[in-house]
Amino acid sequence: MNRSATCERLARQVIGLVTQNKGVSSVPGISLIYADKHMSRTPVMYQPAIVILFQGQKTGYLGNSVFSYDANKYLMLTVPLPFECETFATPEAPLAGMMLRVDPLKLQDLLMDIGDDDAFHPEPKTCGIHSALLTEEMLCATERLLDMMNNPRDARVLGPQLVREILYYVLQGPCGGALLALVSRQTQFSQIARALRRIEHHFTDNLSVDLLAAEANMSVSAFHHNFKAVTSTSPLQYLKSYRLHQARMMMLQEGMKASVAAMKVGYESASQFSREFKRYFGVTPGEEMTRMRQTG
Repeated sequence: MNRSATCERLARQVIGLVTQNKGVSSVPGISLIYADKHMSRTPVMYQPAIVILFQGQKTGYLGNSVFSYDANKYLMLTVPLPFECETFATPEAPLAGMMLRVDPLKLQDLLMDIGDDDAFHPEPKTCGIHSALLTEEMLCATERLLDMMNNPRDARVLGPQLVREILYYVLQGPCGGALLALVSRQTQFSQIARALRRIEHHFTDNLSVDLLAAEANMSVSAFHHNFKAVTSTSPLQYLKSYRLHQARMMMLQEGMKASVAAMKVGYESASQFSREFKRYFGVTPGEEMTRMRQTG
C-alpha cells in the first residue's frame, strides 16, 4: 500500500462526501471532519470517539500534555473531555478525516467474542485521551469504510462491521487498555466514568463534589486525585467547562439567546455566564455566534 497516495485519495473522498451530504455520514456513529483554514487554539469538547485524519493536522492541549494527530497518528477519547485544539489546514490542503463514536455496548459485544484469549492482555490506562500510530490494518479498514459510503445500503448494512473491525485493531494496539477500561466494572477509571455520566445527564442540577464522589464510591480526596488522572482537570472546572460547551451548542444549533442558554445549563446569573464564557472561549457569547455564522 502506498500510504501517502491512499491518504490523499481518502481525503478527496471525504471532501466529496462532505460536499454532497453536508458532512452527514451514511454509517451510524460516523462523522466526517473537514476544515479548509487554520483555526487557532480554542476550547472544544469531544465525546468518546476515535478520530482518524487523512490530511491536515490537529494539536490538542490538555493540562500540561500536548498531543498531535494527523495521517500517521489517530486520537482516541474514552470519556467526554473538554480540551483545547488547534487545526492546521489550508484551502489547497484541507483537513479531512472521520470520527468514530465509541459505543460501549458494541465494544462489550466485541470483547465477548474475543473471550479469554491468553494473547490478549492490554495494559490498563487511566487517562481519558490518547494518540497512537495509525496502523496499515486500521487504514485499510477505514479505506473500505469510506469506499462504501457512496452506496447508502452498503453503508447501512456493512458499515457497522467495518467500525467493529477498526475497534478490534484499536483494542490490539497501545490504546487497547484505555478502551478496555471504558467497559471494565470495578476500576478507578470506571468509577470516574460513572461520575462523568452523572454530569452528562444532570449538568443542570446543583452538583457538588461530595455528591459526585459518592456517585464514584470514593472519598472526596481520592475522587479529586482520580478525577484529575482521567480528565487532567478538577471536578468543578470540568463541570463548568461542560456547562459552557452545552450552552454554546444550544445557542449555535437552536438559535437560543445567551441569557436563556445560561439558565438552561444551570447559571442563575446571565452576567456571570457571559464573564465565564469570555474567560473560557476568549470571546463574548454574541461574538462567538457571529464568528460561527460567518465560518458556517
